[in-house]
Amino acid sequence: MDSTSTFPQQQQMQDHRVHDLHPTVDEHSSIVSDCESSVSGNTRQQQQQNSDSFLVRLGEGDVVHDLIKTRFLRGLGSLSNQTEILAIHRNACSDVVSQARLQSFHVYAGAVSKLRGGNSNVKYAWYGTSSENDVRDILSNGFSHVHGHSLCLSPDDSPLQSVKSCLVGRDGVRHLILCKVILGRAEIVKPDTKQCYPSCENYDSGVDSFSAPTKYMIWSSRMNTHVWPAYVISFRVSSFKEIGMSEEEHVRPTSPWMPFPNLISVLSKVLPSLDIALISKFYKAKQERKISRHELIQKVRQIAGDKLLISAINSYRAKVQILSFWLF
Repeated sequence: MDSTSTFPQQQQMQDHRVHDLHPTVDEHSSIVSDCESSVSGNTRQQQQQNSDSFLVRLGEGDVVHDLIKTRFLRGLGSLSNQTEILAIHRNACSDVVSQARLQSFHVYAGAVSKLRGGNSNVKYAWYGTSSENDVRDILSNGFSHVHGHSLCLSPDDSPLQSVKSCLVGRDGVRHLILCKVILGRAEIVKPDTKQCYPSCENYDSGVDSFSAPTKYMIWSSRMNTHVWPAYVISFRVSSFKEIGMSEEEHVRPTSPWMPFPNLISVLSKVLPSLDIALISKFYKAKQERKISRHELIQKVRQIAGDKLLISAINSYRAKVQILSFWLF
């Protein structure tokens, strides 16, 4: 794979097509794109002319290319300044097996929709690959031949974890696959779980948080039916270790600044009751030593978000300082 074009040489397509380009709000403004449907448009796409014929390169100025690029970089935060997008490809779905696999995905989406009251809960999510060959194997054969009890993906607006899981290939190039995922009805799953199927028939997938998920988990039996690899984005990241640390540590709140009961009281004024109930449940689990302090902090961060937590903690510290001034 050439690091400049990323996948081998391509030429301009004569048939300019855009594949279901309409962004949707209920799917986090994701791009909906399936290879079997198209409408005419002024886009620039390049078709592979070799063994990588399962990929179509999207050119700069293509609507889908620009939406994916913008979404990806926005999700990286400050790391976007150190990220160079080399290429974005679409799964061409050019052979009979790929078309059958995509048709199967739609059949299962319809089945889950009927089972879950009309909502199949299809989302877009990122998967970090280990190599160029990994990309080819997944597009050709699906996921289950290379994975264990579950497949872990990142929501399309939070690609950082998947970026970190990518192995660096030749010339420092990394590859992420943007997938369509059937989540159906999700259940909370612990990060270190060995769970390989739903806890009961009421659930279809796993997440680490309902309100602010950073991980989607698809069970081994559903990897090739509930996940469709739609796009591949190839990129380089400079100074990744340094930037990655700053993303994790830069504004990380710590609980000594504010007792958890006080924090819960403040958050209850702005967060939905369900989120407060979850935070209270995790705090009780910490008191009963079922989870560690670190796990509690991570769960609260996932639910409330760092900005809200920092605001609450800073407000609390300011009040404490004022009180200390008057008392002492």
